[in-house]
Amino acid sequence: QVQLVESGGGLVQPGGSLRLSCAASRNIFTINDMGWYRQAPGKERELVASITSGGSTNYADSVKGRFTISRDNAKNTVYLQMMSLKPEDTAAYYCNMGTGGWASWGQGTQVTVSS
Repeated sequence: QVQLVESGGGLVQPGGSLRLSCAASRNIFTINDMGWYRQAPGKERELVASITSGGSTNYADSVKGRFTISRDNAKNTVYLQMMSLKPEDTAAYYCNMGTGGWASWGQGTQVTVSS
């Protein structure tokens, strides 16, 4: 099974920035779309951003213009650059395939946006 490890979360003030990283145990980016998901307490997990093997990206309306997803195939890593963070962005963030065939969910990385 593919292992995915998220990192880069933390506590940030509103308007701040963070960059999340997702390291995969092997190169899957030539096959799969990759995505960043988030889950806030009491809410279901939602897809925030995705990137295809060809580099096309899609974003949830709530993060358009603020988040950027990218990948580095040589490093087996997907990134999520988050700008202009808002309190409502507070959640545990996870990476996984951006479509069917999800790997096991990792522990995620916590992003907390608070004054």
